[in-house]
Amino acid sequence: MSRNRRNRVHFRRRRFSGTTPLERILIILLIAVVVGATLGMILPRINNSIAKITGRYTATGTAAETLNKLAVVDRPNGGGYDRDLFGFRETDDDGNGCDVREDILARDLTDVAYVTRNGCKVKSGVLNDPYTGKVIHFTRGQNTSAAVQIDHVVALQNAWQSGAKDWNARKRMQFANDPYNLLAVDGPANQGKGSASAAYWLPTNASYRCDYVARQIGVKDKYGLSVTSNEKRAMQSVLHGCPGQEIPAD
Repeated sequence: MSRNRRNRVHFRRRRFSGTTPLERILIILLIAVVVGATLGMILPRINNSIAKITGRYTATGTAAETLNKLAVVDRPNGGGYDRDLFGFRETDDDGNGCDVREDILARDLTDVAYVTRNGCKVKSGVLNDPYTGKVIHFTRGQNTSAAVQIDHVVALQNAWQSGAKDWNARKRMQFANDPYNLLAVDGPANQGKGSASAAYWLPTNASYRCDYVARQIGVKDKYGLSVTSNEKRAMQSVLHGCPGQEIPAD
């Protein structure tokens, strides 16, 4: 062993031996706390059994209660899906002369201005986007309208796989145009979500995740749709962080 290496080893030994017994205990306790906290965060994500034991999937409130009533169907048959089978934006239930996109824009935006006086087509407005937390200034136009899109909280393809495949055309159209399942959101966020369930996509705005999952559960309950095991666990994990979460009113 070289002289420099011997000096370094001697210095480390002398530095540790210079601590008092109480200081050594505190150091050991600190290390134990750090290791324990790290394992506590990592292990539940690795092993679902550990997560259940540690209570990561426990939740309270009507959202959690309703989720537990939903049918669990793994590996659903999603063959034959076609977005056009749902007839999105092909209804005008309130008879105002505008399709559901205009109605949702008018509902979810603030400072709304319309294309024509006493009309229903939204010309501009401000969206406090629930998915990203951003403030978006919407202006209707060929190159600007897509900044705000209307999202199906329970995506149409997810609904198809969860039971809508067996519905008649009328019920599918009702589902696709139901304001309860529609939100005005950031366009890129909506594109990023695609048809993903809560098992694979959640809003980047963490403060909205509880409301988002609760609304998905409410929609699935309203229409008798199922969830997968992974989807249910993901929802339970979110609801665990918001005790007493309620299903949003229809």
